Amino acid sequence: MPWTAWTGLPRTSVRTSTESNATVHPHSGQEIAAKTCPVKALKDIRVVDFTKVLAGPLCTQYLGDLGADVIKVEPLEHGDDTRRWPPFRQDEGVIFLSTNRSKRSIALNLKSSEGARIRDRLIASADIVLESFGPGVAERLGLNFKSIQQSNPRAICCSFSGYGSSGPMRKGKGFDLILQAFSGMLSMTGEPGGSPSRSPFSPVDQTTGLHALAGILAALIQRQKTGKGQHIEASLFDTATALLAYPLQGYWLHGKEPEKPGSSHESLCPYQAFETADRPIILGIANDALWRAFCRVAGIEKLTDDPRFQTNANRVENRQETVSIVRGLLLEKGRDAWLETLNAAGIPCSPVHSLGEASAHPHTGQSGMVFEYTDTNTGSEPLKGVAYPLKFDGRRPAVERRPPRLGEHSREVLEELGFGPEELDGFETSGVIHQPIGEHGS
Repeated sequence: MPWTAWTGLPRTSVRTSTESNATVHPHSGQEIAAKTCPVKALKDIRVVDFTKVLAGPLCTQYLGDLGADVIKVEPLEHGDDTRRWPPFRQDEGVIFLSTNRSKRSIALNLKSSEGARIRDRLIASADIVLESFGPGVAERLGLNFKSIQQSNPRAICCSFSGYGSSGPMRKGKGFDLILQAFSGMLSMTGEPGGSPSRSPFSPVDQTTGLHALAGILAALIQRQKTGKGQHIEASLFDTATALLAYPLQGYWLHGKEPEKPGSSHESLCPYQAFETADRPIILGIANDALWRAFCRVAGIEKLTDDPRFQTNANRVENRQETVSIVRGLLLEKGRDAWLETLNAAGIPCSPVHSLGEASAHPHTGQSGMVFEYTDTNTGSEPLKGVAYPLKFDGRRPAVERRPPRLGEHSREVLEELGFGPEELDGFETSGVIHQPIGEHGS
């Protein structure tokens, strides 16, 4: 059966945190669909995903959220590395669970001759192919752009790497922390005088995935005009450098390395974390009008005319004195009292939430950014997830697939590619593919 004719229904129910009673199934009827999911813009687009860890999987997860049929091709024994990274939910790593919904998984031995046959059919059926192999590996496996174009000139290929395909570091292996260090990012993080601090949410990896997503969508539009695919290169180095655009601009202007700012901002003051009588807050005085408003509510209105503090530039120049004054004032009352006062005056501020506080906040619930999967295959506890961070006509894309188990859809996908039952049995027996016992896809 050709893949475009596939109409199997996923066995996953999804609800947002605001839907406390009804479970929303994406195929349960036009009325529910009209309320919960916009048109899937990438319906009938097939994505074959050979990436692993974070940048590529995040990109393909969002392609799947937007309606693409994403086939995740994984190594036979262990699959994506992040399946085995703790902490675990049951036997799956939580990083894997966070970036691999909206996909089907096949477990495939790409180095075998039969695996190469399967690879070729996958590529022939694909609109988009993504890979994140180390230098030279894609060529050896027949998954470089030249090989893909020979069998499918319309295919868009996106390659992920540490440093890109040119330059003296082109063969270097890239991980998020490595590029935080190599790019100069780590020289700017941490408290003044302290050691470098890793940004713990992998901003280089995640942003590389988002840049790749934008490039792929642009290439799809270009293909409508030319009928031909393109090769997109997404590297962690390029992303890290792009993230440092305005610090680099300042360095080129003054020739001076930025100091470690802690939570503060080199161009704004006071704009950082402060302790109160009980718990910390963030105070964001981003302009002179906000400074005057703060001085009024804090009882230091006389400072608005003091030439040391009158303008933001003055306050930055006299940062130590400014911060000392504000720090002393904020210690006089507790967090909640200050937040009430500052919010009433329209002054940007925030509690320094823990993840638990932020995820339990009513705004998080009403935003629809947190939802639950109900896995009817296993009947296991609902799995929470973070939604696609855009709305279309006021609605977020509906999530139709939970993160797959390794090889869960191997037979299903290969049947769509035209392989018969006897061939599939042979592939399993000879170790070309893996299908979990009792799994038939979802």
